[in-house]
Amino acid sequence: MKNNILWITRTAVLTALLIVMQTVTSAFGNTLVTGSIVNLILIISVMTCGLSTGLTVAVVSPMCAKLLGIGPLWSLIPFIIAGNIILVIIWYFIGNSKIWKKNFSYIIALVIAALSKFLILYLGIVQIAIPILLNLPKPQATIISNMFSIPQLFTALLGGILAIIALPFLKRSVKAYQ
Repeated sequence: MKNNILWITRTAVLTALLIVMQTVTSAFGNTLVTGSIVNLILIISVMTCGLSTGLTVAVVSPMCAKLLGIGPLWSLIPFIIAGNIILVIIWYFIGNSKIWKKNFSYIIALVIAALSKFLILYLGIVQIAIPILLNLPKPQATIISNMFSIPQLFTALLGGILAIIALPFLKRSVKAYQ
């Protein structure tokens, strides 16, 4: 019972933190800042609280963001969720790997997760959703395509770098409260 309450609390706090940070940073209109913070929180969620928390935050946060009016079109949400899930899964399995030293496993997780999330978003949104599923005017299609291309790689890399810096401190804090 205590573990369930702890899991629910941590997951809710991390989801709320992600949504608050999306709301605050979206006012700047800079997807590099917002996306980097989103990826940072996703990585922190999975690496400090486990796979189930990371996956929950990855799935719930894009839907909540949309409901709050700061998310993209509903038809893009499944692709964003898929990108978030792949980021979380790769960080969980590679970042926690005992094969390499901790810092090296973090760097491998950073690169593979960032590339994987970028590819899922680019292929899913730019190559499938926009040309096939959506009937958008060319200017709007171009804007959305630009948002879900190379900037997604940079935000995943930057969020991962920030996570690598923060994780040693956060993991000690989380262990102190278990």
